[in-house]
Amino acid sequence: MIPAEAFYAGLFKVAAAAAGFVTDPSGRVLLVKPGYRDHWGWPGGHVDEGESPEEACHRELAEELSLVRPVGRLLVVHWVPPIDDRPVPLVHFLFDCGVVEDGAGMVLQEEELEDYGFFTAEQAAPLLPAYLLARLTAAERARESGTTEYLGGSVLE
Repeated sequence: MIPAEAFYAGLFKVAAAAAGFVTDPSGRVLLVKPGYRDHWGWPGGHVDEGESPEEACHRELAEELSLVRPVGRLLVVHWVPPIDDRPVPLVHFLFDCGVVEDGAGMVLQEEELEDYGFFTAEQAAPLLPAYLLARLTAAERARESGTTEYLGGSVLE
């Protein structure tokens, strides 16, 4: 029998991340522009050790935007193979975090974010890689239909 520590040490590594899908009353999606990459994305980040994806989502919204929102239903689970500067695959959990009136009261985490805004899918298209645009439209469908969508690695650019 293989000892547990040896078995788990030999397993394939996967990063886990979580983010919040927040919209304004007209349905535009809240996106943030990190200072450490060229494209926009959702407020969120990696799941820390000992933390669930829901807890990570809640923590990241508070850290990145001073936005305290209830973390609702899981909208999208997205498997993203290794890309560019990330040598391990990523499993991303996108949660419904509801509707906010506007950006009033949001404070950017200066060491990570450059900007935020609310966008339609059409407005967001030039700001996002294709796989993130697919995640955005999947989240819109899932919220509207009350379902959860799974996206595989085939939606990469």
